[in-house]
Amino acid sequence: MDESAQIANSPLGGAPTAGSEIIASRAYFNGRNPRSIEIDELRKAIAEPEVLVWLGLKEPDEALLARVALQLKLDSHVLDDLQAIHRMPKVMDYDTVVLVVAMTVEVRASDGLPTFGETQMLIGANFLLTIRRGALAPHSELRRRLENMPDRLARGSDFVAAELLDLLIDRYNLANDMFEKTIEPMEQTMLLRGLEKLKVRRLYQLRRDFHKMHNAISPLGEVCRRLAHIEMAPIDAQSRVQFGELSDRVSRVDRLLDNLGDGLTFAFEAGMLIEQAKQTETTRRLAAWAAILAVPTAIAGIYGMNFEYMPELKWKYGYLLIVGGMASICGTLYYRFRKAKWL
Repeated sequence: MDESAQIANSPLGGAPTAGSEIIASRAYFNGRNPRSIEIDELRKAIAEPEVLVWLGLKEPDEALLARVALQLKLDSHVLDDLQAIHRMPKVMDYDTVVLVVAMTVEVRASDGLPTFGETQMLIGANFLLTIRRGALAPHSELRRRLENMPDRLARGSDFVAAELLDLLIDRYNLANDMFEKTIEPMEQTMLLRGLEKLKVRRLYQLRRDFHKMHNAISPLGEVCRRLAHIEMAPIDAQSRVQFGELSDRVSRVDRLLDNLGDGLTFAFEAGMLIEQAKQTETTRRLAAWAAILAVPTAIAGIYGMNFEYMPELKWKYGYLLIVGGMASICGTLYYRFRKAKWL
C-alpha cells in the first residue's frame, strides 16, 4: 500500500474539526481568472498546465492537513513537518517541494506587547500552501494586490512565497516601531527618575520580549540566504535574486532590533546608576544629621549622669553656656556639611 492510500485509510482522513479554517483555496490560469476550488479538487487542479493553486489555511488540524497532503501527493515526511510546531525560521528541501517556516511578530496596540506566531509556506511546482498558526494579521491584502497584478502572480509559487516573506518583514518593521514607542517613555522615566519599583518587572518583561523578537527574526536572514544561493527545484533563478534582497531586509530589521536592545540596556544601566546616586545622597544626608545630633546627645548624656561635682553644674549661667555651646557646635557642623554638599 502506498503512502497516499495509507493517508486516505487513516483516521485522519475525515472532515476537519471546528478549529480548522480554510482561508482561501483558489486556482489561477497564467495569473488570471481566479476560481475557488474544493480541497478534493486540488489534485485535478494542479495537474493543469500554467495553473497556480494557492491554498491558505489557519490553525489546521491533522485531519485537514492529511486531506491536503493526499491531494498534493506529499509524502509522510512533509506531512509530519507541516503538522509540527516550529520554534524558529527554517527551510527544508524535499526535492519536489520546499517548506519555508517564518515566525510572525506583531505588537498589540492595546498594551504594546508582542505576539508570536508561525507561518509555513510549502512551495511546489504549481502550488503554494500557506499555514498560519498564532498569527493575528491575514494575508488577504497580499492576495488582493497580486490578483490585481496577474503578470506577477503568473511568475509562480516561488515568487508569491517571496512576496509573502516581504509582507512579514514589513510587519517586523511595524512591530519594531510600535515596540520602540512602548520603550521610549520607560527609557525617559529611567533616565529622569531611576528605577521605580513598580516598573522593574515591566522592564524585565520588555527585555524578555525583545530577546524573543530577536530570536524569531534573526534566523530568517539565513533562511533567505539559503533560498538565494542553493538551487532548489521549485525556485527559479529570478526568484533567488528576490530572496537575496529579502535577506538584506531581514539584516536591516535585525540591526534595528540590536539598536533598540542596546538602548534598553543603556537605559537600565543609567537607571541603576541614578538609583545608586540617590542612595548615596540619602546616606550622606543621614550621616551628616547623625553627626550633628551626636553633639547634643553626647553632652546631654554626660550631664544626665547626675554626679554631684560637675563643671558649672551650680553656676547661674551654666545652662545657657551648655546650650549655647551645643548650638554653636551644631551650627558649625551644619555649615561645613552644607558647604561639602552633604546637606
